[in-house]
Amino acid sequence: MSFIDKAKNTAEKVAGEVKEAVGKATDDKDLQAEGQKDQTKGSLKNTGEDIKDAFKK
Repeated sequence: MSFIDKAKNTAEKVAGEVKEAVGKATDDKDLQAEGQKDQTKGSLKNTGEDIKDAFKK
């Protein structure tokens, strides 16, 4: 299940990158900030998955 979780987290991070880019292009600071937040959440979740994987070994 870890692979599926990592894929979902990566998708969340990529979606955040898209939101941030659209926010920059349209000068929408709220959307840009939301995109940055989504990227951070995805990265933190992936880090959590990496830690869980390290303890499984």
